[in-house]
Amino acid sequence: MKLYGLSGTKISSAFISACINTPYNTTRFLKDLIAGITVGIIAIPLAMALAIASGVAPQHGLYTAIIAGFVIALTGGSRFSVSGPTAAFVVILYPVSIQFGLSGLLIATLLSGIFLILMGIIRLGRLIEYIPLPVVLGFTSGIAITIATMQIKDFFGLTLEHMPENYINKVIELVRKLPTINIADTSVGLITLIVLIVWPKFRMKISGHLPALVAGVLIMLIFNQFGYQIETIGSRFTYTLADNTTGHGIPPVLPEFILPWEHANFTWDWATLSALIPISITMAMLCAIESLLCAVVLDEMTHTKHHSNSELIGQGLGNIIAPFFGGISATAAIARSAANVKAGATSPIAAVLHALIVLLALICFAPLLSFIPLSAMAALLLIVAWNMSAVQRVIYIIKRAPKDDIIIMLICMSLTVLFDMVIAITIGIVLASILFMRRIARMTRLVELSQGNEKTLVLRISGPLFFAAAERTFLELYQKINGYQHIVLQWDAVPILDAGGLNALIHFIDELPAQVELSICELQFQPLKTLARAKIVPIPNKLMFYSTLDEALKDKI
Repeated sequence: MKLYGLSGTKISSAFISACINTPYNTTRFLKDLIAGITVGIIAIPLAMALAIASGVAPQHGLYTAIIAGFVIALTGGSRFSVSGPTAAFVVILYPVSIQFGLSGLLIATLLSGIFLILMGIIRLGRLIEYIPLPVVLGFTSGIAITIATMQIKDFFGLTLEHMPENYINKVIELVRKLPTINIADTSVGLITLIVLIVWPKFRMKISGHLPALVAGVLIMLIFNQFGYQIETIGSRFTYTLADNTTGHGIPPVLPEFILPWEHANFTWDWATLSALIPISITMAMLCAIESLLCAVVLDEMTHTKHHSNSELIGQGLGNIIAPFFGGISATAAIARSAANVKAGATSPIAAVLHALIVLLALICFAPLLSFIPLSAMAALLLIVAWNMSAVQRVIYIIKRAPKDDIIIMLICMSLTVLFDMVIAITIGIVLASILFMRRIARMTRLVELSQGNEKTLVLRISGPLFFAAAERTFLELYQKINGYQHIVLQWDAVPILDAGGLNALIHFIDELPAQVELSICELQFQPLKTLARAKIVPIPNKLMFYSTLDEALKDKI
C-alpha cells in the first residue's frame, strides 16, 4: 500500500517494506508465528482489563486488539509495533464512556482516527521530537498514578457504588470504604500480583500474564469451596446477541459490523458533537505521541527506521474501522511491541498473527475468560501502571537533571492526576518552551575584544539575537558606548536574528549619538538574509557592513 501526502511524496507502510522489499520465507514466518502467539497471549487479558478500566465490557477490548491490531499492522509505518487498547487512554476513555455511553466513545474514536489521518497527510509525524522528555515522563507517570488508583476498588473488593470524578474525592472515598475490604478478592489480587512480580526472575520465555491469571483463578476456586463469592468478568458483565440470547461474561461470537451510534440510544445533536470533537482531538494527540514513542523505542531495539507519517495514517485507519466492529481507541503498545521484538518478530505479520490469536481466543475460550476474577485483572493493571510510571527514569531526572526539568516533570505529573492530560501537556510544553528560551537567552553575551582603542570599541556578540535576548543585549551595548566614536560588532557567532532582534537593532541604530558610527562584520547567512529582507542598508557615517573584522577595523585603529 502506498499513500500520498499533500506534497505527492509516497508513504510506504512497514508491511510493504518488510514483506516485499526483503524476501519473506518459511523461517521468517515461523519466527513471526511464535512472536504472534506470545504477544497474543499477553494481549488477551490486557485488552479485557483495559476495556473494563475504560468503562466498557471486556469484549470491546478484544475487538480492538483484533480489528485495530490487524488493520494498523498492515497499514502502519513501524515494522514491529503491536497496536490495541493501552493504559494511557484509560483516563480519557472512562469519563467519555460514563457521560456519553459506548456509542459516544466509539464516535469519539472514529473522529480521532480522522484527525490522525489528517496529521499524517500534513506530515506531522515528527511531532514527538518537539515534546520534551520531562513533559512525557510527567504525564505518563500521572496517568500511571491515576490508573493504579482506579484499581484499588476491584483489587480489594471494596463496596463502592459510585466513584467520584475528582481525584482527591476518589482517594477520600476509597479510604472511607476500606472497612468494606473483601478478604477473598484481596487474596486473589495479591497472589496474582506476586506471580506477576516473581515470574520474570525465572527468565522463562512465556510471559507471566497467563500463569498469574491461572494462579488467581485457582485461589478463587479454593475460596469458593468455603462459600466466599468473588466477583468475576462473568458475574459483572452480561451480553445480548442478535437473536436476543443473553449470557454472562464475553459473547463467543465474531465482532459484528454495527454503526457506532447504534449501540445504544445515542442522540445526534450539536451539543454532543461539539463536546466529542475536543475529546477526539485529545485522543488523536495521545495516540500520535504514544505510537511515535513506541516506534522510536523499537527503532533503538532493532536498529531500523520507522515511517512516522505512515504510522499516523495507519493508526488513523485502525481507529476509523475498529468502532464499526465495537472496538475502542487503539494505539501502539510499547510493552506488547517490545515483547514482540524479544519473541523474534521479523515483520508486521507477527502483529497480524497476534490479532488472529486474540480472535481465536474469543471464539474458542470466551466461557473460560468469563471466570477471570476482577481482582486479578486489577493486579494486572497495577503492574501495567508500575511499568508505565517509569520510576527509574523519574528518579534519574530528579537526581541528575536541571531544576527546570524537574519542576516541569512534577507539574505535568500533578496536573495529569488532578485535572487531565490535555492541561498537563499544554502547560508543560508552554512552560518548557519559556524555560528553554530563558536558557538560550542567557547564552547570548557581549565579549569585548582586545583590538579596540580609546576611540574604537570592538565587541563580539555570541549567541542568537532573538526576542528574548536582543533587548537586553543592545541595552547592555548602549551602556558601553560613552566616549567612543566607532563601535565594531563581530557577528560570526550570531546564528539567528529574528523580528525581535531586528527591531532591537533598528532601535539601537536610531538611538546612536550623531558622532558614533556602527560597523557590523562577519554576518552569518540567516542574519544577513534577515537584514536584506528588511532592506537594512549602509548609512554613511552611521552604519556600515564588512566581510571581516580586519576590514571593519581598517582606518579605525
